[in-house]
Amino acid sequence: MHESDTGLRARLVEVGVELVAREGAQALTLREIARRAGVSHGAPRRHFSTHLELLSAIARRGFADLAARTAPALADEEAGPRGQIAAVARGYVEFALANPGMYELMFRHDLLESGHLGLRDTSLPLFAALVERVAAVRPGADARAVAGALWANLHGIAQLWAWGSLQLATGSDDFTPLLDATLDAHLGSAR
Repeated sequence: MHESDTGLRARLVEVGVELVAREGAQALTLREIARRAGVSHGAPRRHFSTHLELLSAIARRGFADLAARTAPALADEEAGPRGQIAAVARGYVEFALANPGMYELMFRHDLLESGHLGLRDTSLPLFAALVERVAAVRPGADARAVAGALWANLHGIAQLWAWGSLQLATGSDDFTPLLDATLDAHLGSAR
């Protein structure tokens, strides 16, 4: 690729990242990304063979941002495995709430299943880190199953909080007690 090709490819992704942040995942059409990038509507096809490939490149940025947000928590050895899991859980829900369009895009089944740009490879390291810490907290348990259930619970908290459902059901404006209950349910009481 020429430098200008690399630059345009990066610009298309950047425009997509900005578009999903402002208007949500539904706004990510090839035509709209091209228009906002100031190129012809056919230009994205010269850099991304399919719409899914461009969406995957945009979602990959979301996974990179999530990984950057959770990396300090995973590196905090003083917190111990449970403390690391708690910090990752909070970071995960906060990321989802701060980036709803990107969060929706990142977990689209068709993107993850397509294998474009190794998108699964960008999402699995965080899950593997979670499994490792669950194994340390719950020796003898099926750490993958517990981590999967924990992740599903966090995903549900994030989605239901974003919709306002949990605030209505719990009468609270703080999701921290939900995170604490989730950790206790999956990892055992911290007390």
